[in-house]
Amino acid sequence: MHPYRQLNALGIIAISAMLTYAFADQFVNHELPCPLCLLQRIGFVAVSIGLLLNVTHGPRPSHYGFAIAASVAGGAMALRQVSLHVIPGTPGYGSPFLGLHFYTWAFLLFAFMIAAIAMISSLPRQYDDLGWLQWRQQPLLCKLAIVVITIIISLNALAAFSECGPGTCPDNPEQYWLFQD
Repeated sequence: MHPYRQLNALGIIAISAMLTYAFADQFVNHELPCPLCLLQRIGFVAVSIGLLLNVTHGPRPSHYGFAIAASVAGGAMALRQVSLHVIPGTPGYGSPFLGLHFYTWAFLLFAFMIAAIAMISSLPRQYDDLGWLQWRQQPLLCKLAIVVITIIISLNALAAFSECGPGTCPDNPEQYWLFQD
């Protein structure tokens, strides 16, 4: 087996770490994510699903293409939010992290992922490693990535439903829909 499944698993773990930080920040700083923030998280989840398909079914150009398309969509959403707050005197949304707001970091990360996935997908030898791997056949790193991303996606979905409910999310959320007075 080629190491490309593990390389995709590392990408999943990196996305999981980023989503975990944003999720924890949501509760620690009591800052609810706005609708564009939630869409960016969905973009990161979609990228991880493309990588997850490579882990479970073997690397394929279509999986990488899905991840790149998700990165482009997520990057567009992040750039939209950056453009809303770039006008001088317009306050940013949320607390900055290392001098930049999360949506700016999201744009940079999506751009990085587009470049990284494009480079990795151009390596032809990995496409010899086709086929579904059962759970017991997966390397430990791949199992870890599968479990971690599943937990992170589930927790983010629950938090998003708690915030927005079955309807449209408020533009500037101040409380959870599920726990409102």
